[in-house]
Amino acid sequence: MESEMIIFTIPILGILLGFFGVWTAHKQKLAKLELETRKHAAAGSNEMTAQHLGLIRELQQRVQVLERIVTEGGYDLATRIEALRDERPAGGIASRQADKSLERLR
Repeated sequence: MESEMIIFTIPILGILLGFFGVWTAHKQKLAKLELETRKHAAAGSNEMTAQHLGLIRELQQRVQVLERIVTEGGYDLATRIEALRDERPAGGIASRQADKSLERLR
């Protein structure tokens, strides 16, 4: 009876060890994929931060121009805003053009 148990136990143990090997390989692949995903997410967030900083700078320049227009006396507000709209390129205010606008307003 004991020899029969050994005959059945050995193949069962072999099958279980095979499943365990497949399971550990799968876990290793998942860990590598998760690590790569985190690296890509970190790189993407750095790019987004740079884009946001550029957008913030552009908006700050626009606010400065608007503040200058509003605080200056004796000018027609609507005419000044339309003049700035006509000068602004379609892609946004470049730093040189914003500086020129600021100089004209001073």
